Amino acid sequence: MRIISCNSPYGSGGIGQHLAFLVEESRAAGELAAYYSNGPKVGDDSGVQVDVATYGLLKYTPLRFSPSWKSYLINDFFDRAVAKRLREPHRQFMGFAGKSLRSFDRAEEIGFSALELVVPNSHVENVYRLHERAARDTGIKDTWLNKAQLRKTLREYETADVIYTHSVYTEQSLVEYGVPEEKLQRTYLPVNQRFEPPNQRVDDGKFRIVYVGRLDATKGIPLLIEAFEQVTIPGKELHLMGGWSTRAMRKLMEEYMRDERITVGPGDPLPLLQKADVFVHPTYEDGFGYAPMEALACGVPVVVTEDTGMKEYVKEGWNGFVVPTGSVGVLVEKLYELHKRPLAATETLLPRSSMRS
Repeated sequence: MRIISCNSPYGSGGIGQHLAFLVEESRAAGELAAYYSNGPKVGDDSGVQVDVATYGLLKYTPLRFSPSWKSYLINDFFDRAVAKRLREPHRQFMGFAGKSLRSFDRAEEIGFSALELVVPNSHVENVYRLHERAARDTGIKDTWLNKAQLRKTLREYETADVIYTHSVYTEQSLVEYGVPEEKLQRTYLPVNQRFEPPNQRVDDGKFRIVYVGRLDATKGIPLLIEAFEQVTIPGKELHLMGGWSTRAMRKLMEEYMRDERITVGPGDPLPLLQKADVFVHPTYEDGFGYAPMEALACGVPVVVTEDTGMKEYVKEGWNGFVVPTGSVGVLVEKLYELHKRPLAATETLLPRSSMRS
């Protein structure tokens, strides 16, 4: 039987969707003992709520200005809280990278048979390098990763018996940075079936560019806005669905939101995707990329960077383009190309396989 631990709400956001997939795969196989989360599925007897008290520490201290230290401390407190709850051994303990070292130590101490690590991103040193580049390129440092988190994740790589990857990009980066290939096991993350093309697309003279996800420099949002400003496409609109984590990004977004052609806010991405002409994922690093995969499922062509795991599902010039990371110029070129020659054949073979593939 397997214990799963993840400091994300079940089904919410990319990591939460990843958690939900692993939980349901384990449950269907009769392998789920329990899962720990800060937001289990409502009414699920297998889900265990784990809350950590960080409100005062992160609201009233200088740490509130550092996304990386906030991320590290919240995840480490969660990891320690889970470790304290582990009292009986099971066959497997599965945790997410950067959030599992204390739990690994405890699980090993009480006799779990196998330690499994889920790695949502490329190798942590590659992430650190690319996030540093994002800060240099944009002048905004909003990475969730610091040296403490990096060191912890490296120890998790060493401790884990099995490391689950979910893209060729992630797998190759781990091998390139020295993780033993025999530890790695490929998984395939499915897209929710509610994401599908509309019955009919209406041509109203608009050219809708869409992005869904965190509005961070590490996600390349300043580059996307710059590209949008440069293109002279009639009827252009930029729709950004998500929120920011720093004052610098807030100031940048508030400045550009004065342009009525740019909309920013939360919500259900499906209606927006079904009206989109192109989905742009300009991130500096993403181990997979649920949002662009959901766009493909809706029949929307995508433009993604070389440092995005889902690029293996992009057929160049057929359902989208893969562009150099950090290149505004090439992004502008592809937007012009898609406006001039919309991609009609955007269907793609989406991943539906199990974690045991």
